[in-house]
Amino acid sequence: MDLRHLRYFLSVAEEMHFGRAAQRLGMSQPPLSQQIRALEQELGVVLFERTSRRVRLTEAGTRFVPEARATLDQADRAAQIARLAHRGELGLLQLGFSTSVPFVRPVMDALSRYRSRFPEVELKLDELPRDAQIERLERGMLDIGIARTFDTPDIGPNLIARCIRRDGIVLAMRHDHPLAALDRNPVLADLEGEPLVMFGAINGAGFNEHVIAQCERIGFRPDIALEASSFATLLGLTAAGFGLSILSAPMERLGLDTLAFRRMDVPFTSQLLLIHRQNPSPTTRAFADMIGAVCD
Repeated sequence: MDLRHLRYFLSVAEEMHFGRAAQRLGMSQPPLSQQIRALEQELGVVLFERTSRRVRLTEAGTRFVPEARATLDQADRAAQIARLAHRGELGLLQLGFSTSVPFVRPVMDALSRYRSRFPEVELKLDELPRDAQIERLERGMLDIGIARTFDTPDIGPNLIARCIRRDGIVLAMRHDHPLAALDRNPVLADLEGEPLVMFGAINGAGFNEHVIAQCERIGFRPDIALEASSFATLLGLTAAGFGLSILSAPMERLGLDTLAFRRMDVPFTSQLLLIHRQNPSPTTRAFADMIGAVCD
């Protein structure tokens, strides 16, 4: 059934006059009458009683009016949904992020703006290690990964990664630790002989290996006393005095009264990568564009 026929039918039903309905539709009366007859033939019913004086809906026509309106409304809604989905304003966005991301204000601001601008997009957020994000992106279980890394990960040919932010390094320790009172920023050499509390390998994204290599370059191997499986455990062990923790700079925004955070002078930074598939969905493109506008 041609949707135009329904629009023609409703115009006549509302005007109860073929001439006025034709004028409203921007067409002449004879073609309108032909289209209404074609609709009646397709349905096998008479919709209008026509006389030289008036036009009146038949019983079938009266019953057909609300159904025709509902059909047109649904068709308009379907077209609107298709347009919204094409522009990335409707659908699902599955996003994975590293532990430090909630402390990176530009990224959080971008997420807030995205939710405000695209309220019809369902956001599903998962805190995941870098390698788990990459695996899920490859399998189509994530649309976007925002991963903290200290080296360039092997992401394969199906994914794209770009750096959206670089951050320095901070040293976390108990307030009463001697390094908290230094009159200068700590350096790697200050870590010699100090026990360190680090993320476990699965969460560290190569950071432990990177720190070890940097320390060995200046002549010592760091003492990694404990490896934590979660951020809360890492902070708790550090606050309890089991060792020092080396973190990306955004973590100092925690402002915990049990810990001191000192910026380190080190020859490396961490980077925050935005990772997605080569052919991203419209919702992915919309978010990636928004992140690109707010992060250096």
